Amino acid sequence: MTTISRRTLGLIALGGLAAPSLARAQAGPARNMSSFAMQHWQDHFEELGLGAIVADTTSRALHFWSGDGQTYRTYPTSVPISEELTKRGYTEIVRKKEGPSWTPTASMMERFPHYRPVGPGPDNPLGTHAMYLSWPAYLIHGTHDTRKIGRLSSDGCIGLYNEKIEELFGLCPVGTQVRII
Repeated sequence: MTTISRRTLGLIALGGLAAPSLARAQAGPARNMSSFAMQHWQDHFEELGLGAIVADTTSRALHFWSGDGQTYRTYPTSVPISEELTKRGYTEIVRKKEGPSWTPTASMMERFPHYRPVGPGPDNPLGTHAMYLSWPAYLIHGTHDTRKIGRLSSDGCIGLYNEKIEELFGLCPVGTQVRII
């Protein structure tokens, strides 16, 4: 007669309960260790050109590939606070500015009439660097408020930690193609 210890019986039962969880964990898009959905530039662009950015508003991550394909980076981001403020599609970087000034848009002024323009510095919501997209009033920029990263917190822009936008700013030439999904 074979004797099974309580410990062995518990492990067998636990393994049976864990199997459905393991199967569910393997379903869905591949994710990296930060839980960002993995992206491949070929799924979004025909060629890398000067470089490519995919800003994923669902996983709140920005993916960058250099034009030569040798550099790939993933950054956590803040994303627009609502669907109405989220613009999706293809655009490109048309201008870059270190130490940007911020001016509220007309729609912001309707909602927040007390807003005033802010020059470069710690009170500026654009942080230390900004990359302007071909869509008016849409940017990829830094933020001094690190609580915003990983959250629905912007009026349409994609925000990064100041250290990360500084790095990305140096990697992206004007003309880098951008897709926001």
